[in-house]
Amino acid sequence: MIKIKLLIINLLVASQIFGASILIPMDDTQTDHLKAYGLVYWVLKQDVSAWWLLNYNGGSFMIPFAEAIETECLIRNIRYQIISNTQQESILASISQPSVNQDAVQLNKAPRIAVYSPKEALPWDDAVTLVLTYAEVEYDVLYDREILEDNLKNYDWLHMHHEDFTGQYGKFYGAYGHTAWYRNQVANAEKDARDMGFDKVSQLKLAVAKTIKAYVLRGGFLFAMCSGADSFDIALAAEGVNICHDIYDGDPADPDMDSKLDYSKCLAFTDFKIVKNPLEYEYSDIDATQTRKVTEHDDVFTLFEFSAKWDPVPSMLTQNHSSVIRGFMGQTTAFNSELIKPEVLIMGDNKALKEARYIHGTFGEGTWTFYGGHDPEDYRHYVGDEPTMLDLHPNSPGYRLILNNILFPAAKKKKLKT
Repeated sequence: MIKIKLLIINLLVASQIFGASILIPMDDTQTDHLKAYGLVYWVLKQDVSAWWLLNYNGGSFMIPFAEAIETECLIRNIRYQIISNTQQESILASISQPSVNQDAVQLNKAPRIAVYSPKEALPWDDAVTLVLTYAEVEYDVLYDREILEDNLKNYDWLHMHHEDFTGQYGKFYGAYGHTAWYRNQVANAEKDARDMGFDKVSQLKLAVAKTIKAYVLRGGFLFAMCSGADSFDIALAAEGVNICHDIYDGDPADPDMDSKLDYSKCLAFTDFKIVKNPLEYEYSDIDATQTRKVTEHDDVFTLFEFSAKWDPVPSMLTQNHSSVIRGFMGQTTAFNSELIKPEVLIMGDNKALKEARYIHGTFGEGTWTFYGGHDPEDYRHYVGDEPTMLDLHPNSPGYRLILNNILFPAAKKKKLKT
């Protein structure tokens, strides 16, 4: 690694003589959008800065020329263009015009990435880890014990796997309570809770959720998809209230649970009601899966356009070569717009269905982003289905939204307070 960095530094010195840069277009001409993010991440890992050209040809990237970087573009089948110093200055000058909704954001350091996920194999995959692996972005896997031991302080960005923070094991009991994988999941979770000093799994998960929330408060970047998003807020709101049926924890649920929820503890949602049927595959009315009326053909959501110069954060998070994204389902498919806090920024929605798919907010020194649905390239991904082969979807607009979140911390670095 040291030799590679020295080589790149030497080549960068040489490139400054010629003033060349590598431009990576991210519009419809790009051969592999997903690998392009991985390349930029790799460049940042070599202590080389890059430019993210917001709203310029789909959110293109500009990197100082080095032969080693060009070779990586070729290896990864990424379309690129070598431009002169004069061309670079012309692009930046054009972008800087006040009347143009574009901007250039410098990316300085590769964020340290963690994924909150159980160690044992479960019969479903996770879109974030799939695309991180495909794009060749490094990440570490953490779970409950590592979170509670404060290991998050070592990371800039955390993705929450499709977790159930309410302690109801994903509410899979009705459909899968008889299966070996479900029983194994329950047994492992109960043992972990006991080993860490908790009487119930729900108490362990609440402690984890509160630790993650504190991580965001100190300046961390949080990203969650599907049930990881709404179950997180539900667990926070239900602190001190038993919302679990006795088939999950052996104690009866509080019949007055809805009146005792504290929505002020939530990041994104408010005024929601708990689904009390323990056999129903749903946590609350935050999710629109059961109520939405739309065919697969018509299931889309639209990204909002933000001012690149005045609203760089949502602009970065919505960079894409398509403003209309095909919808996809999950345990939590979409968020009921009426139950989203007014201060939350909606970045992608379907107004006709009154649902949001992609939302963002700040909390303390950090930020969070929630994305509805399970897999952007598998409309209905069932338990036990084979994972999506991203080699078949290198230009996926839905997966691009995930990777926008990966690079976002590189442009907005804040040291976590300990």
